[in-house]
Amino acid sequence: MSRGYAPVAVVLLLAVTVLAAGAVAASLPGLPGEPPPHRGISAEATSDGRVDVTLVSGDPIDVQQASVRLTVDGDDVRHQPPVPFFAARGFRGGPTGPFNLAADPTWTVGELAGFRLAHTNDPPLRRGDTVTVRVVVDGQIVAETSTTVGSDT
Repeated sequence: MSRGYAPVAVVLLLAVTVLAAGAVAASLPGLPGEPPPHRGISAEATSDGRVDVTLVSGDPIDVQQASVRLTVDGDDVRHQPPVPFFAARGFRGGPTGPFNLAADPTWTVGELAGFRLAHTNDPPLRRGDTVTVRVVVDGQIVAETSTTVGSDT
């Protein structure tokens, strides 16, 4: 008689296993999506605090979904540019291009975006310093470049 109950027990055990596996799978965090595509940027910086960044390749960037991180000789600038912005702490005047709050926030290939660090921001830009600009979207760096600070012109 016990042979007649064995298939029922196997089916019940299989059902419990499937349910348990489903519960475990549902509790796991989702796998991260594909990283955002990489873009090419170029930058120029001058000793009067000016930093100009041009998107040179890749998909457009919505600066409302991005952040810009700036380092000078490897040190983070105290007040980072909160793109898009206007008259932010640590910066002089309004930025240009899509970094400006009043501009179209879509940064397209060939378009220049710039800002000027205030003399109160630290570290200041000095001729010969290396400035690194990183554009971050969804927590991932999508563009990065470095340039040497030239004299103001």
